[in-house]
Amino acid sequence: MIDLPYSLIVEATEEPDYFGFYSPDLEGFAGIGHSVEDCIYKARWGMREHVALLKEQGLPVPPVNSDPKIIIENERKLATA
Repeated sequence: MIDLPYSLIVEATEEPDYFGFYSPDLEGFAGIGHSVEDCIYKARWGMREHVALLKEQGLPVPPVNSDPKIIIENERKLATA
């Protein structure tokens, strides 16, 4: 069972102990971790804090995702002109 209120994308980088993560369901939420497990742990607590800040600032809070997913993928490179 995925114990997260929102979906999570974890991106592996070229560094073996550096991962980025964000939620496509929760705008503005992102972070970094040293492993996939670290990212999931940080996301679990970070999502709670992020939602609390949104509420505190009177901003809209997206509905909880009833079927959250965790996707692990390679980091997407930004296109350069």
